[in-house]
Amino acid sequence: MTTDNTIFDLIEKERNRQLHGLELIASENFVSSQVMAAAGSVLTNKYAEGLPGKRYYGGCEVVDQIEQTTIDRVKELFGAAWANVQPHSGAQANAAVMLGVLNPGDTILGFDLSHGGHLTHGSSVNYSGKLYRPTFYGVERETGQINYDHIQIIAQKEKPKLIICGASAYSRDIDFARFRQIADSVNALLMADISHPSGLIAKELLNNPIPHCHIVTSTTHKTLRGPRGGIILMGKDFENPMGQKTPKGDLKMMSAVLDGAVFPGTQGGPLEHIIAAKGVAFGEALSNNFKTYGMQVIKNASAMANAFMNYGYHIVSGGTSNHCMLIDLRSKGISGKEAENILVKADITVNKNMVPFDDKSPFTTSGIRVGTAALTTRGLKEKDMEHIVSLINEVLINRTQESAIISVKKQVNSMMEELPLFTW
Repeated sequence: MTTDNTIFDLIEKERNRQLHGLELIASENFVSSQVMAAAGSVLTNKYAEGLPGKRYYGGCEVVDQIEQTTIDRVKELFGAAWANVQPHSGAQANAAVMLGVLNPGDTILGFDLSHGGHLTHGSSVNYSGKLYRPTFYGVERETGQINYDHIQIIAQKEKPKLIICGASAYSRDIDFARFRQIADSVNALLMADISHPSGLIAKELLNNPIPHCHIVTSTTHKTLRGPRGGIILMGKDFENPMGQKTPKGDLKMMSAVLDGAVFPGTQGGPLEHIIAAKGVAFGEALSNNFKTYGMQVIKNASAMANAFMNYGYHIVSGGTSNHCMLIDLRSKGISGKEAENILVKADITVNKNMVPFDDKSPFTTSGIRVGTAALTTRGLKEKDMEHIVSLINEVLINRTQESAIISVKKQVNSMMEELPLFTW
């Protein structure tokens, strides 16, 4: 067989980009060789519509065992009573939940995208904002943090059928118990989207939504350090939101609804090679070593946030309790888009991000979002975070000087030269 040099040369270029640069995008991480091997295995050849033991194709005896093992591991990891590991992404997981428990036009209450939420929490450009009636809560202007009493007022006014808690750019822990009180007060279903902090939640480093939320969704990359994909979880407590006379805690009924919402509701055949890779990642996350990793992620984030503030940068919410932080650059006279483009020239990868009460467009933004999950996977520690922030600051204050940017790039490349992508 002739080697496809065009594609594989580009893959090698991407490998070198990852290897020699600083990856600060909060939603990215590096997987182990085991996870990568499973994702690139012969399982990609197998079609397996349905669930373990209930397939629409023959020859699924082995993939049934793989998928069931993955289900069992993620249930153990989060203390869940039920799991579906087939969603191709976090967005797909959220879409399946909404299809399963809502009707078009139903009201949802989500975290405003511009304040740190996600597209699938009701954004007007997303299915969640097109099919359903979206309403929003945000952070307080003064503190940059969620005010739960204010969310209660909004919920009482809007009477949502579904409340979504969780974020893509919020650096504080979330009080899921308080959210449950709000949901119960308006007879709403509560869904937690823990895509960003899920790896930290799994090791009890942050609040666990399973005891409080009816349904939990997550991606499997980010802090979970697995392949790109999604999951849906439930604990034992469930009250049917669809008006049917179903006893509280009827997990069997709702699991069937959500299984059907994944397939055939929103997806076709599951990606069994990715499910296997999820299973490997969940096995890694069950180890004590993974808790050590999670603790270092948080230590690194705290050190990085403190360093940014020491250089006069404004961290939304005043710091971080998890792996990420949102930096408002307006006081520095630079947009998020400009900062992202300048930093990438120095092999420092961040993403532009809207900040609460932003006065710029989503294509320009006033901020950047950074995270420490990937840097921690590569073996960096607190002192490294302080050095990295000094390099970022050097680039931004000398952004018109090509020589300064090149100098930082050389320092970055030298810093990362001896570090593998995965050190854990």
